[in-house]
Amino acid sequence: MNIITISREFGSGGRELGKRVAEILGMEYYDKEIISAIANKQGMDEKYVESASNGQGWRGMALTTRRSFAYLNAGNTATIHILLEEKRALEAIAALKKDCVIVGRNADVILAKEQPFNVFVCADMQTKIRRCEEGSEGNEQLSKKEIERNIKTIDKNRAKNRELIGGNVWGARENYHLVVNTSDWDMEDLAVAVADFAKKWFARTEKN
Repeated sequence: MNIITISREFGSGGRELGKRVAEILGMEYYDKEIISAIANKQGMDEKYVESASNGQGWRGMALTTRRSFAYLNAGNTATIHILLEEKRALEAIAALKKDCVIVGRNADVILAKEQPFNVFVCADMQTKIRRCEEGSEGNEQLSKKEIERNIKTIDKNRAKNRELIGGNVWGARENYHLVVNTSDWDMEDLAVAVADFAKKWFARTEKN
C-alpha cells in the first residue's frame, strides 16, 4: 500500500495538485470526503466540520438542531473532537490497504507508521490571493487585504492543530519528503512531475 499525503498552505493549490496526482497514479483520493463522512456520522453541518477542522471552532457557523446545544459552549473542545474523528477516519482509510492520496487532516503524522510519501505545497502570497479570488463564490466581495488576512489565519490555525495532534512542526521543510512551490507553475505539468517523483520514491523505499 502506497499513501501520499498533501499538506498545504491555504490557496496554494494543494487540493488540485493532490487530485491530479491521484488521477495520474490511479490512486484513491480523499479530501472533503473525510469531512462529509464525519458530518454524516455526527449529524453536523459540513461547513461547521470543515471550520472546526481548520481550528476556527464553532463561531459564526450554523450547527444542526440536534447538535446545537451540545456544542454551543464547547469552544476548542469541538475542534479537538473533530480532530479525533478525523484520526479515526484516516485510520479506517489506511485499514483498506489501498493506494491513495490524502489531502490535509494531518495525515502525514497520524499515518506515520504506514510510511507515506509526504508533500508540502506552498506558494507566494500573490499567487495564493489570486487562486482564492478565482475560486471564490460570486457573492464574496473580499478585498485583497481581507483575503490575505484569511489565508494567514487559516494557516495559523492549521499549525495550531498540528500542535494538538502532537506531531512535528507544520510547514517545516525537514518534515516532508518533497516541498513544492506552485507559484508560476501550470498545475497539470507540476502534477506529472510530483507523480513521477512519488513513484521513484516508493520504488526506492521498497528496495530498502
